[in-house]
Amino acid sequence: MPDNLILDSTLVGGLSGIDYYKGKYYLACDDSNNPRVYEAKIVLDGNQISNIIFEKVISIDNSSKFLDLESIRYEADLNQILLTSEGHILSQKDPLFFSIDTSGQIQKTFQIPEAFKSNSIEKPRHNATLEGLCLASDKKGYWLGMELPLEADGPEPQYTQTKSPVRITYVSSNTNEPEKQFAYFLDAVAKKPMGHFSVNGLTDLVQYNASTFLIIERSYSSGLGNQGNTIKIFEADISDVTNTIKINNLKDTSFIPAKKKLLLNFENFRDKLTDRSIDNIEGITLGPKLSNGHQSLILVSDNNFNKLEKQFNQFILLELIEE
Repeated sequence: MPDNLILDSTLVGGLSGIDYYKGKYYLACDDSNNPRVYEAKIVLDGNQISNIIFEKVISIDNSSKFLDLESIRYEADLNQILLTSEGHILSQKDPLFFSIDTSGQIQKTFQIPEAFKSNSIEKPRHNATLEGLCLASDKKGYWLGMELPLEADGPEPQYTQTKSPVRITYVSSNTNEPEKQFAYFLDAVAKKPMGHFSVNGLTDLVQYNASTFLIIERSYSSGLGNQGNTIKIFEADISDVTNTIKINNLKDTSFIPAKKKLLLNFENFRDKLTDRSIDNIEGITLGPKLSNGHQSLILVSDNNFNKLEKQFNQFILLELIEE
């Protein structure tokens, strides 16, 4: 998508989350000065995206909160849009999990674990909190994914392997409270940075069935231009995980994490992408069935409004084939 698209006096960009429901797509924009959601259509022609049409802007009242929107899901039963915000840890603005109606009015705020709040002793990292969100397969709750470990749980991933677990938490739609949780270990940073910054974190997730998640990890290494991002999709099996919700410190505690298996490394098909660039992929959704009956996956990148370097509003269509 072009980086100069204007809709209702807003610049389309910062697309940090995507969801699909009955032909309509919902996209979160992480502009903290004007938090908003876009409604769009993505037209598929066989196995290709033939057109993307942004149709509507939903502005959110941000008068009393700092909203840095990172993930989005549409809740059909309530006709509401679910969102997470990373908040601003350095300014003591807590992360949020909340819902809005289709006019942008906040309807409900859910409880999140105390450990994720800005003044907790477990110390969430700034700009690394509630990055992922999905509907639970039991249709009775939601899963929240942290981008990076709490300081109490372990270090940020480095180019050399570290033990860096993130917490993925189930919030009940009945009680609005967190009820269970599991840990998921992040990979190391994929490429040696040529600059002074590198990171690898969870950017989004979907629950495919009761025991299986699809999880995106985004690794970034500075100084490498448009080759700095490495995007991987993992399968995570939670059949035998430890419930970590009452564990305050994962560094010094024995637990069983999710079992992960690499499904796709985008490095394997860079040559098929614009400018050989895989961008800052932050959103994933199960899309419509393809013409052959297989499930589609659609991914979207956050172009950061091109503040750091040239980046794309990039959409990628994948086919999911069960073995």
